[in-house]
Amino acid sequence: MKKHYLLSIVILFAVVLASCAPAVKEAIVPEVCASDAYGCAKVESGQTIKIGMSSPMTGPYADFGIDAENSGLLAVAAAGDFEGWSFELVAEDDEGGAEGGAAVANKLAADPTVVGMAGPLFSGASAAGIPIYDTAGIPMLSPSATNPDLTKAGSAVFNRVPFTDDAQGAAAADYMFTTLGFTKIAVLHDGEDYGKGLATIVKSEFESFGGEVVTFEGITVGEADYTPILTTISASAPEAIYFGGYSAEGAVLTNQMKSIGLEDAVFFGCDGTFGADYLSLTGENGEGSYHATPKEPPATDTKEKFDADYLAAYGIGPVVLSPFSYNSFDCTTVLITMVKAAAIVSDDGALYIPRGAVVDAVRGLTDYTGISGTYSCDEIGECNVEGPQFWTLTGGEYVTVN
Repeated sequence: MKKHYLLSIVILFAVVLASCAPAVKEAIVPEVCASDAYGCAKVESGQTIKIGMSSPMTGPYADFGIDAENSGLLAVAAAGDFEGWSFELVAEDDEGGAEGGAAVANKLAADPTVVGMAGPLFSGASAAGIPIYDTAGIPMLSPSATNPDLTKAGSAVFNRVPFTDDAQGAAAADYMFTTLGFTKIAVLHDGEDYGKGLATIVKSEFESFGGEVVTFEGITVGEADYTPILTTISASAPEAIYFGGYSAEGAVLTNQMKSIGLEDAVFFGCDGTFGADYLSLTGENGEGSYHATPKEPPATDTKEKFDADYLAAYGIGPVVLSPFSYNSFDCTTVLITMVKAAAIVSDDGALYIPRGAVVDAVRGLTDYTGISGTYSCDEIGECNVEGPQFWTLTGGEYVTVN
């Protein structure tokens, strides 16, 4: 009898304790999350809202990634908090290639607080990452991936703000043939999605003008000696060598042109060869070379502030390490803006972000004014149709020529 009495006391005590315990707040998921095509990202109190960035942070192309991260960090700082949640830029090193792009995409897609991708920067990394970001519902807005095929595969999440290689290649061919008066060129590329695709367009466009392309060939990335192919090219005496690729290989080609009978040929690069890296690697050998960048942004208070902030934070100005400083700031800012517009603070104290709504908002971008200009994305994610601006190296400085 005593045992039954004691058991009753224990049960009663437990009931009293349970009634006095604080109620656990039930998760109240916003209704929109159930109907959203990708569901909602949930960011708990104390967590950050993450914007990813995929770019080369190490290796020969690191300047591109460092510049993009610099700009992205300034964008996050300028964005401030949202209802008590702060934004965080998560810049990951993809080494500029497809394998790294896929690895970064898998890592970021596994983090439920990542709600946007300001990148990837390079076309190969973008192509590898697109299917992964598509599945996860992470909107992409690339500042510099220019391969035309990237927007032709039907991705719901991939968008970009730079000109495409179609536009750059056609403009480069026209400038060489019409403005510089070249009728015979050689075309080289690095074999990658970006470089080979761009070089292919230049060859086709230059020949359509009536020009002659004496060589069209790929080189092996990372080699220190390209004299065999340059020696072969020199026998045809081209007026220029067009190169689709990046500054590391472009600098080697430029330097070695001067020693094997191509002293009078012009090195004509692209947006991948523009920047401080090419300048430092070539020195006087780079004089007279040509390169491309996005059009110079209009002079605005926003640009002036960004220029000053960039210089104060990093000791150099924008568009020194790469030509995409402004684009990277704009891409990060657009993603943050769209996340803020879609996010919902729930009664359970968490922030819910409908992923599909943000995907649709980025694709539907209309007349958005950034530092680089005004963006409107079309139905496949092309948000800027402006062509490139060309520069030549004169007296150790890049000077605009168009």
